[in-house]
Amino acid sequence: QVQLVESGGGLVQAGGSLRLSCAASGRSFRSYSMGWFRQAPGKEREFVARINWSGGSTFYADSVKGRFTISRDNAKTTVTLQMNSLKPEDTAVYYCAATGVGFTIAPSSYDYWGRGTQVTVSS
Repeated sequence: QVQLVESGGGLVQAGGSLRLSCAASGRSFRSYSMGWFRQAPGKEREFVARINWSGGSTFYADSVKGRFTISRDNAKTTVTLQMNSLKPEDTAVYYCAATGVGFTIAPSSYDYWGRGTQVTVSS
């Protein structure tokens, strides 16, 4: 089992940056692919980015490609989402998640979830 705790959210002006972190505890962190998702009020949870077990493969939603970067440190059991050039439409609760499936962007395929961290981008 894996426990996930997100941090780093906050309020930022459009065009600014934030760095989200996800601290993982439990066994076999290295064996999981990790993802970031977000959910805005009244909307479904949507995929943002994912990274494979080694960090050698990443994938992004079109809406964040070129602005967000996902990375992981297996020694520190952390996953990071660097968010640049933020837009008001990036406002949401951001969740970190872990999956044993090799490549997936479907929320239903992720086994473990954090509680989320709020990101608010003002215009």
